[in-house]
Amino acid sequence: MPDVNADSRRVTPYTTVAARLAVPAGVLAAVAGAFAYVGTVDPNQPGHYPVCPLLRLTGLYCPGCGGLRSAHAVVHGDVLAALQANAAAVVGYLGFAALWTVWVVHAVRGRPLRLDPSPALLWSLGASLLVFTVVRNLPFGGWLHP
Repeated sequence: MPDVNADSRRVTPYTTVAARLAVPAGVLAAVAGAFAYVGTVDPNQPGHYPVCPLLRLTGLYCPGCGGLRSAHAVVHGDVLAALQANAAAVVGYLGFAALWTVWVVHAVRGRPLRLDPSPALLWSLGASLLVFTVVRNLPFGGWLHP
């Protein structure tokens, strides 16, 4: 009986390093374009971006409130302002950069990136985001307001 996986190991013209890097490069280009736009169009000036619906309706900050201001500050190299605008977003930017780097290394080596986060990790991330959201809306969490 022939090896079923033999065809999947065969080198084809589509398995070149450039082809394997096409998708990660496309994702990076999209993210860089978004950051370039936010870096150019200042979210601190009213009228350029929509207001958070949760903030407008309830006066509560969602976990994403201040994310655009945070991205604008990162583009301009002001990490402290970015952390004050939305610390969770800055952690997310760093997490994306690390994950993207691992993705590129896997692509160069010709290995697919397999993400299989444990339920404990997903629950921990969700709980951390929930705690961040609750604390930033309490009186003593004013330092987390955007």
